[in-house]
Amino acid sequence: MSKLSADQLRECVQAILEAAKEKPRKFTETIELQVGLKNYDPQKDKRFSGTVTLPNVPRPKLKLCMLGDAKHCEEAAALGLSVMDVEALKKLNKNKKLVKKLAKKYNAFLASESVIKQIPRLLGPGLNKAGKFPTLVTHSESLGQKAEDIKSTVKFQLKKVLCMGVAVGNVAMSERELFINIQMSVNFLVSLLKKNWQNVRTLYLKSTMGAPQRLY
Repeated sequence: MSKLSADQLRECVQAILEAAKEKPRKFTETIELQVGLKNYDPQKDKRFSGTVTLPNVPRPKLKLCMLGDAKHCEEAAALGLSVMDVEALKKLNKNKKLVKKLAKKYNAFLASESVIKQIPRLLGPGLNKAGKFPTLVTHSESLGQKAEDIKSTVKFQLKKVLCMGVAVGNVAMSERELFINIQMSVNFLVSLLKKNWQNVRTLYLKSTMGAPQRLY
């Protein structure tokens, strides 16, 4: 049973969108769900990790890079994605600093089947350590759809602290789109928690430049 008040959620979303209209920025502000947990010991209790794909794309301008074979590189370039083939990856020469720089440059990676098998040998564990190991794309799948799915996917991961933030939308989205995304994100987060709502201390919504709005 969700403890999230629909009225409270609508009020928070409206406040964020109104504030964004009053002070328009030169970029599209992201809306983040900020979570505070309680009665959870990250040292003793099992840390959790989970991803959910939202129906409305929260981060349309996510920087993606295709680590591909010739066909995928051509497709990705046509879609406006950055591309690197095996030869380009070899040039990094497993250099930790260069791999770290690559991981920082992009939000996520996609890789062809023939390339993904070679990633550990070509790059070492760098992308994996950064939590950005590539998503596999086969030639029978739509590369454009796969890229959209990545832009719609949010990851909840508990590390050493009892707070986290995930992008659930942006100020260019409609009130209804945001409502659906946020509700889905919260319900998914609660399903990951050991004691569900008993582990939730606070939930806030905040746009990049706006004031935080208390949701729970």
